[in-house]
Amino acid sequence: MPLPPLVGHADARRRLAEGRRSGTLPQVVLVTGPRGVGKQRLALWLAQLVLCERPGADPCGVCRACRLVEGLAHPDLHWFVPIARPKAGEPGKQIEEASEAIAAVMAERRTKPLYAQPDGMAIHPIASVRLLQQQAVLTAVEGGWKVFIIGDAERLVPQESSQEAANAMLKVLEEPPPRSLFVLTTVDPRRVLPTIRSRTAPVRLNRVADADVREFLLRHAAEKPKAAELEARVSAAGGAIGLAVGADGEESGKAFRAAAQLLEAVMAGRGPVLERALRQAAYSARGEFTAMLDALADTLGDAARGSLGHATTRPVPEGLRKYRDPASLLRALELVSEAREAAWGNVNPQLLLAVLGGELAEVL
Repeated sequence: MPLPPLVGHADARRRLAEGRRSGTLPQVVLVTGPRGVGKQRLALWLAQLVLCERPGADPCGVCRACRLVEGLAHPDLHWFVPIARPKAGEPGKQIEEASEAIAAVMAERRTKPLYAQPDGMAIHPIASVRLLQQQAVLTAVEGGWKVFIIGDAERLVPQESSQEAANAMLKVLEEPPPRSLFVLTTVDPRRVLPTIRSRTAPVRLNRVADADVREFLLRHAAEKPKAAELEARVSAAGGAIGLAVGADGEESGKAFRAAAQLLEAVMAGRGPVLERALRQAAYSARGEFTAMLDALADTLGDAARGSLGHATTRPVPEGLRKYRDPASLLRALELVSEAREAAWGNVNPQLLLAVLGGELAEVL
């Protein structure tokens, strides 16, 4: 099944196409924007543009290279997604396991291109980065460019209390091989190591118009929604098509509701925070726990932007609207990021939430 069309982001596409035409397209790009807004879909569009046999303001869409990219089958397109940490002990076996896991995800996305977010515990393990390093030094199969997409790049960081995967990636990005393009995507650039971020050219995507979300659902949703459901999904998506198409939106809504409940407990004091922590499952549903932490970080980020008078991507909880200086909110965001990193280790989520809740209560 071919990829659905890329909707919106005309300014970003125009700048990237001009860079391609003039030969000034950076080799390392960091695409940022709200969850579900189409960051990885833009990365695939850019791969089409770079690999297209007749590129213009857009990929031609009909040449062999464009059709291969649409089918996620181009031999010089390498899309890295978060996966479970490999179980093998030997580095070589770990690379094989990572390659097989990524191939399985790609096979699924060929049949279901409207995919949900990866499990909250999935990461870019060091084995994936070693696989990328191997592929980066090889000659392009088609003799042209090679394109590497690293989705959810913030998941490079936590590696058993180290930054091994991110640092290994940094070595590739410092001196990218000729005729190779690296596109990293993330919701928030602050979650990517500063050393990596400093070597990228930023591309920020904003939310698309509700009319575009509505049209996409009518044309590409697995089941055409009825009028009332359609408007509810468009409203809930808030300009992010990825949140409107199904499971991703449902899971995201659940995570944001859990984050809002935690913030309510934090605002109410230590007693409610501890009570909330005790309700947290110790080890089951760890993916849901980390998704809640991600939603918490997004909420605090929105509140910080709102405190400066900027537009927010979601309604800010009432308890966070009182801030007119983002300092406390940014400190809270740092605490959540530290907890998110710890969550990848063998840390009891119940204890982690109790500590985090207490720390947030001190700064908010």
